[in-house]
Amino acid sequence: MKEKPTIKSLGNISELRYINADNVTRYRAIMRYLYLQYERLSYWLSPEQIYSGVMEWNVLRNYTLEQCQLDLDQLVSWKNLTYRHDGSRARTVEEYLRKKYQYLITPYSIELERFLEHLEEVKGYGGSLEPTLFDKIADSITEIYEHAGDYEPKAALEAWNSLYDSFQKLNQTSMDYIASLHTGAAEDLMMTASFLIYKDSITLYLQDFVQALQRRSYRIEGNLKLINQDMQTRFLGCVLEGEWLIPKVEELVTREEYLQNLERRWGQLCRWFCGDDQTQSEMFLLEQASKEAIKKIVRSTLRIQEKQRSIVSRRRDLDYLGKWFYRLDDVNEAHKLAAYAFGIFPTRHLQGEDNRGSDNQDISMWDEIAIERVIRSRSRKRGGKGSGESETIADHHLKKEALRNELVAYQKQELEFLIEMTKKGNVKVSELQCLSAVARIQLLSWIGRCISSEGQEFYTSEGVKVTLYMPEEKQYATLDCEDGTLSLLDYSFVFEIENQETWQNLLNGMAGDLDG
Repeated sequence: MKEKPTIKSLGNISELRYINADNVTRYRAIMRYLYLQYERLSYWLSPEQIYSGVMEWNVLRNYTLEQCQLDLDQLVSWKNLTYRHDGSRARTVEEYLRKKYQYLITPYSIELERFLEHLEEVKGYGGSLEPTLFDKIADSITEIYEHAGDYEPKAALEAWNSLYDSFQKLNQTSMDYIASLHTGAAEDLMMTASFLIYKDSITLYLQDFVQALQRRSYRIEGNLKLINQDMQTRFLGCVLEGEWLIPKVEELVTREEYLQNLERRWGQLCRWFCGDDQTQSEMFLLEQASKEAIKKIVRSTLRIQEKQRSIVSRRRDLDYLGKWFYRLDDVNEAHKLAAYAFGIFPTRHLQGEDNRGSDNQDISMWDEIAIERVIRSRSRKRGGKGSGESETIADHHLKKEALRNELVAYQKQELEFLIEMTKKGNVKVSELQCLSAVARIQLLSWIGRCISSEGQEFYTSEGVKVTLYMPEEKQYATLDCEDGTLSLLDYSFVFEIENQETWQNLLNGMAGDLDG
């Protein structure tokens, strides 16, 4: 949580007056010119230089140097500009006493102009989901724990800046991206058929982010809880010493204020990943928001597909299917065709004790004794005593454990295939040996993701860059798989790892997660 505001921080801000003043165009032009000159390392400017620079933009008409001087004085009174006496061009005592000034934009106004410049470029929420940021944060926190908070001052400052910058970027970009999926433009797009083009790429993008979040969140949360108060105090003290090694002309904050700021930011980091007694962690809420976005995309896709099917005539398809049934001579083949075409019909399960009064197989069901079945009330009101026997809760522990083992085995096969391809580096489809069903599905997924992207490349959740190259003469290759053969273009894949050390740490951590 941020510190409580003071009376001073809630008071009037004079530096903001020029943004909505009567002569706002003139003030904004002067401030923007001084800001641009500041970025070009030109600091102190005379009124004549400011006037000539503003007039070159052709945005002010009938503007005079005297009006410019009055506007500069007004901006000085609002604390947007500071000034000093300019006696460098004076040739006589009279010229020196005329009090010619040079003007410089203040730090507060520089931040205002930067903010206004950024607002001009804002077109939407933007944002992105970068799974690699979880790895950077996890590695930084692990390193702090392994060092027990003892660092050289410069190394501590560098480690803290890397950790907090990654945390800020993760928080801001991910929240902005999730918010962009709930805008009016996104809602309108999800109602049109053109959204089907983006459906797969957005869904896979969100799924990769959620998988990386789930795999790294426990490591980050666990190491944060292992860093005790003593380690935290030593580390933040080293960061403070590293910051104070940088020579500063202006002492903006004291050592105590800077240390309090560090402790507040460390608390924000811990609450974001671990939460507290009153609220859940922001990481958990981000995971839930990502899953809800995936569900929303799937629901929108199903609605669009159902709408398209409802307006398309299937007379030809049904006529062709009817002739197909007519040509079959074996009823068993007709049953198989019906199963493929229509699927399993809905069934009704009848339950009761089979107390038959006769062993005759030819007796009609209408002649059998009726089986009584007590039907439980569907009323939402809870029944009192004697309303019925209580039912025990079914234990699905074994079933859940079997499904979990199946999922872990599937993920291991995917990881092993990715490691094998990464070791080869350059791979053609025609060079591949017999693949398992899991590897075939993963390979086709890579092809689909590369083709749907602009540069025919993408990054996996493990940080591997996969690039697809089309065959020059569209040669075809036959891919042997355990469940059949597949004919497709002879694509070439290139697998690249930008950081070998991070890749190795990722594989070790992922292998530990899967074994756990």
